[in-house]
Amino acid sequence: MTDVLTTAWEALQLPAASLTRLSIVGHGALPSAFAVTEFAAGSVGAAALALSELIAAGTGTAPFVRVDRRLASLWFGSSIQPIGWEVPPPWDAIAGDYRSSDGWIRLHTNAPMHRAAAVRVLDCPEERSAVAAAVSRWSADDLEASVVAAGGCAAAMRTVAAWNDHPQGTAVSGEPLIDVARFSCAPTLWRPSAARPLDGLKILDLTRVLAGPVATRFLAGYGADVLRIDPPGWDEPAVAPDVTLGKRCARLDLEQSDDRRRFESLLAEADVLVHGYRPGALDGLGYDAATRRGLRPDLIDVSLDAYGWAGPWHDRRGFDSLVQMSAGIADAGMRWKRADQPTPLPVQALDHAAGYLIAAAAIAGVVRRLLNEEASTSRLSLARTAEALIDAGPPRADGPPWSARTDADLSQAVEATHWGPARRVAPPVVIDGAAMAWNHAASRLGSADARWTSA
Repeated sequence: MTDVLTTAWEALQLPAASLTRLSIVGHGALPSAFAVTEFAAGSVGAAALALSELIAAGTGTAPFVRVDRRLASLWFGSSIQPIGWEVPPPWDAIAGDYRSSDGWIRLHTNAPMHRAAAVRVLDCPEERSAVAAAVSRWSADDLEASVVAAGGCAAAMRTVAAWNDHPQGTAVSGEPLIDVARFSCAPTLWRPSAARPLDGLKILDLTRVLAGPVATRFLAGYGADVLRIDPPGWDEPAVAPDVTLGKRCARLDLEQSDDRRRFESLLAEADVLVHGYRPGALDGLGYDAATRRGLRPDLIDVSLDAYGWAGPWHDRRGFDSLVQMSAGIADAGMRWKRADQPTPLPVQALDHAAGYLIAAAAIAGVVRRLLNEEASTSRLSLARTAEALIDAGPPRADGPPWSARTDADLSQAVEATHWGPARRVAPPVVIDGAAMAWNHAASRLGSADARWTSA
């Protein structure tokens, strides 16, 4: 069994004997200083095995689970293969790694407000060459602090050892991979089926790129009614075709009274809330944990942040690529590759692994509610997920080398997305008797009404 799977299973307090129902098959490993492919298989396995637990709780029979290493690794990249159209590039013209006066720093500028903050601090035009020249005059730590203080997103490159000694790294190391709290609640009338174990469950999705959307895509694949809510004007053109599969996507402005009433009615009917805003963001909108539980006493509440839930950076904005820089992953990759610049993971493995662990936490919450009459909150972070990857060590040395995705890796079905036809990578997991299949094609953000399918 992989380290991330056993660690997650222990954190979720699920039966250790259940791990024998999972097999991991297939060969090949993504090229990296870290065991990214095993990490992918283990995190996908955690979510799938949690579904097996749920099926057992509802039917008395626990199905076996098989995870394919190669397909899991491919889903950690992009699952979609457009036919006759292209997905927009993932990064804006300024985002990326820059050499500072004493090292390296990464600027994350995909969101207009984050790009504006960076160039305001640097006092330069929005041109890559001008940004590079301005960054070179700063120390990495000083620029990181200044951009963050201005409301932007940046991360200086650190070594693993430096991160372990950093106050935030120390705080993160003291947190569990998945932090779970439980509350008594009334019995639920809902029961899972063997074929579509999440059918009839309502999942309210308040997440953005990339971990949360990965989680809710997985939940939708087994029948959950996933409703994603975004504010007016927000868009993710480079990832929406990949991660909105199976969902309906609506918009609400939680600063407007009518939309707040609509949101509260949706939350009052939700079984699971998945949110990825910074700590305190929902509180600031008037929806702290107590208010959320008041609206839905048996709510299964799962949340993710970037840098952990304690320590001086607990409320810092962050993304996978930034946490890789902070936690020493990009530096370790640079040394492994003998490169002269930061070398990230071959895929955004922190986001994707955290996504499947969020799904596992949500499903485990459904199991607890069904068997123990308990609601729950679960908290995860990209930084703690990074620690789990680092602790897992280097990749396995055996097996054939990695090869690029081929037509054989794709399912034969053609999906009619909002952007055009596409095919998907074949499902990375097989649960006996429960097929992974989605009720909705990928769609644009804001393309649906803010209501549950059954409403």
